[in-house]
Amino acid sequence: MLFTITGRHIEITDAIRDHAKKRADKLPRFHSNIARVEVLVEEGEGPNFTVEVISHVEHEDLIAAKEMRPDLYAALDAAFDKMVRQLKKKKEKQRNNKRSGPAGPEVFGGEPEREDVA
Repeated sequence: MLFTITGRHIEITDAIRDHAKKRADKLPRFHSNIARVEVLVEEGEGPNFTVEVISHVEHEDLIAAKEMRPDLYAALDAAFDKMVRQLKKKKEKQRNNKRSGPAGPEVFGGEPEREDVA
């Protein structure tokens, strides 16, 4: 899995990079086909930091989570928590679609066979 972190109007220190990398390394637990994770950190106007986490999942659309908080590390944690929830939901939908159940006679329009008791 590739990991990139980019800062807009802020310098990305080793501590920020390490914290984001540790959180990103846990994402494949929740969805196995993650090819790349991008983290965008932006220092906005006022006291808020905006963190956007974008996951590139193979054979899927992009999954993005965005959070704005006054504390940078809290914003990182909240964005990754949101990403985890989205990945779990997507994986659960995939599992449910695969296990739709056995195809019985009702599915094909026929009536179920009955034994006549006389």
